[in-house]
Amino acid sequence: QVQLVESGGGLVQAGGSLRLSCAASGRTLSRYAMGWFRQAPGKERVFVSAITWSGGSTSYSDSVKGRFTISRDLAKSTVYLQMNSLKPEDTAVYYCAAQVVLHGPTAYWGQGTQVTVSS
Repeated sequence: QVQLVESGGGLVQAGGSLRLSCAASGRTLSRYAMGWFRQAPGKERVFVSAITWSGGSTSYSDSVKGRFTISRDLAKSTVYLQMNSLKPEDTAVYYCAAQVVLHGPTAYWGQGTQVTVSS
């Protein structure tokens, strides 16, 4: 079993920054890749970024590439999403996910954290 707890969401003006955190716990944590997804009102949940625990390989959606940075702290079992140059279209609930493999099926989800970007 893996537990994921997100934090760091909030309200920010366009052009601003936020850093999301995902604290993970579980006995087999190192088996999973960690990802961030987001879901805007009335839309499907979509991929944002992902990282492997061991090798640090990363992946980004085209919509956030160059603005968002994913990282992980192995000692703290925490994954971060640094979001810069935020746009109103980044407004969504952001979910942390533990994936079987990078870009693979999601085995566990966090509860989500709201990010609102005002224009």
